[in-house]
Amino acid sequence: MNLKNKKILITGSDGFIGSHLTEALVRMGCNVRAVVYYNSFNSWGWLDDSPEEIKKELNVFAGDVRDPHGMKNAMQGCDVVFHLAALIAIPYSYHSPDTYVDTNIKGTLNILQAARELGIEKVIHTSTSEVYGTARYVPIDEEHPLQGQSPYSATKIGADQIALSFYRSFDTPVSIIRPFNTYGPRQSARAVIPTIITQIAAGQRELRLGSLHPTRDFSYINDTVKGFIAVAESENSLGEVINIGSNYEVSIADLVQTITAIMKADIQINTDDNRIRPEKSEVERLWADNKKAAHLTGWQPQYAGMEGLKRGLQETIDWFSDPNNLKRYKTGVYNI
Repeated sequence: MNLKNKKILITGSDGFIGSHLTEALVRMGCNVRAVVYYNSFNSWGWLDDSPEEIKKELNVFAGDVRDPHGMKNAMQGCDVVFHLAALIAIPYSYHSPDTYVDTNIKGTLNILQAARELGIEKVIHTSTSEVYGTARYVPIDEEHPLQGQSPYSATKIGADQIALSFYRSFDTPVSIIRPFNTYGPRQSARAVIPTIITQIAAGQRELRLGSLHPTRDFSYINDTVKGFIAVAESENSLGEVINIGSNYEVSIADLVQTITAIMKADIQINTDDNRIRPEKSEVERLWADNKKAAHLTGWQPQYAGMEGLKRGLQETIDWFSDPNNLKRYKTGVYNI
């Protein structure tokens, strides 16, 4: 499928990954309807900062994926749907799990039901590597068992399974993209990389962090966006779950050392108990097998390995170190 000139709807377009994807699709020549979360400030999230040439091409729809009627209305006349809207913060899912069920599971159901009724050509549903839980073997391929180790991951497992059930039951044209830990400009400080960078950029040298021993497979935002587009365009992705990751793991401790070396900062780490997950909820190891993505879509990461991680971190550090960007972040407050 060639996305150029297609009418595309993106839920969660106001967020970190969604805003980057929205901009990329507009630059490709797509007709984009951007669904942003309704608020009384008329804020479009990160899209407010998009270049004017991007914003003037957007059809912005303020709504809520929990509203089935609103979502069906938003999807009228669209060809392809990228469904990214979700509650994603793991600590907040301990606090308010009910909202995760409503947004992540029922919100996904609303998108799928509307897609079925409207005859949408393709739905790309966004999963997460957290659904795998702590790796039972590495690298983690798409056949790895699913383990709900937090209310967040449990609701994403539920959303994934509903998406697959619509493909199997009703032939709804669904593909599932499963990004590993995406990072880059605009990411929330609830994530570890912005947490480290913003504290250092703000002049702090005693960093408050959680567990340092877990490993993660970090995927730079440019690679993740290209993965979304590759999955959407591939005729082989229907009914499939596809990992998007770098096929490289690094511990949080080594990540901290890499960032501090790039930023030339001498720091001390203080463990903040509030940032540590409950013992059985911590995902100890994530490492993506990305061969299926290469085989079905031709996608391959451009920021892979330690060299790629350092390049992505440098670009991320440059963005967060800009005072106009850093001032958006409350570096002295833990963001759950």
